[in-house]
Amino acid sequence: MNTNQVGKMTEVNVLSYLVNRGYSVSLPFGDKDRYDQIWDINNKLYKVQIKTSRWIDEEHSGIVFSCYTVCNGKRHFYQSDEVDLFATYFDNKLYVIPIDECSTEKKLRFSSKQPNQPSINWAKDYEFEEVIKRL
Repeated sequence: MNTNQVGKMTEVNVLSYLVNRGYSVSLPFGDKDRYDQIWDINNKLYKVQIKTSRWIDEEHSGIVFSCYTVCNGKRHFYQSDEVDLFATYFDNKLYVIPIDECSTEKKLRFSSKQPNQPSINWAKDYEFEEVIKRL
């Protein structure tokens, strides 16, 4: 599969995850929008950019995804007026990150050699069910 197909599979997995839990999801028509989906959560609409994640390292201590897109060879970093949330689906779990908690990439850790480091973003804190409690 090419990268576009892989990205579409991630989008389908996110869509399936939400619909199977009774949430309403809208899809924009065409490819001109910066977001991939609109989620209706607790009667509020969220513009969501779906990203495919990959392992951070050979130890599989976490996952990482880019918080930008490349168009015509240039990086475009998403802004808060374009996207509310980033989402990634990995190992049968949906992870959701508010845009204001992202920079050029986002790392979510499952384990760490330095677990008490305050800058670690633990994956469990970004699981869908945890994040919607804070939305």
